[in-house]
Amino acid sequence: MMDEFKTFALKGNVMDLAVGVIIGGAFGKIVDSIVGDLIMPIVGKIFGGLDFSNMLIVLGDNPNKLTALADLKKAGIATFAWGNFVTVLINFIILAWIIFLMVKAMNNMKKAEPAPAPAPTPEDVVLLREIRDSLKK
Repeated sequence: MMDEFKTFALKGNVMDLAVGVIIGGAFGKIVDSIVGDLIMPIVGKIFGGLDFSNMLIVLGDNPNKLTALADLKKAGIATFAWGNFVTVLINFIILAWIIFLMVKAMNNMKKAEPAPAPAPTPEDVVLLREIRDSLKK
């Protein structure tokens, strides 16, 4: 069983996938930061200083009049956090666009493989063609 696992784990595709997941996770954090720290403050400023992370509708009882999403979640109060959804949606769009560009670049970098050379014609076929051509004359 250990030999089978070793064979599986050391296959090239599994290692490539592991590296991809690790890099993707780190890259996702970078995109989260770009959206949360750079893009959303600008979008909020354009819309009159709105903080999208706290744009929500309280669905449950809110006796303490909490307004921050984190506080509402901690208190177990149901919320419709549409601002958080908008932020996550922008994250996804940026990440999907960057992945698309990366895949497109990788596809462009792949060199078109030359077509394999045709197999040599068997000698008996060549001989039959010569006989045919000589009979046509």
